[in-house]
Amino acid sequence: MFNKGNKSEILNNEKVDTLIGPNTNIEGTLRAEGTLRINGNVTGELIITGNVIIGDSSTINGNIKAENVYISGTVNGNISAAGQLQMTSTAKVIGDVDVKNIIIDEGAVFNGHCKAIANDNSLNKEKTKEKISVA
Repeated sequence: MFNKGNKSEILNNEKVDTLIGPNTNIEGTLRAEGTLRINGNVTGELIITGNVIIGDSSTINGNIKAENVYISGTVNGNISAAGQLQMTSTAKVIGDVDVKNIIIDEGAVFNGHCKAIANDNSLNKEKTKEKISVA
């Protein structure tokens, strides 16, 4: 669950379909398909059919729903990822997460509840971990 080291290869090699640049501020609900990389700031909800990559200078104030979420910046809101949530060493997440798999690199900050969805359908589908704070 906790990684020590550099950013994952997927953060650098992922094909990006939509890019929000560093000098861009967006307000409102953003819906997209494919991989979305945010290097700017968003105030509002992200609903992505695909992956979201949040750059280290980015701030998201709102909820995120996506397949996989990779965070290097700041998220103030809840995250729902059907696959994986990865927080790099520069990430800061204030909010609850509902994920299948979570990776938190050393140095990341997470303050919220984590609900991990089990892979085995014969068991109770959800395992819940109570309040987690990592600093």
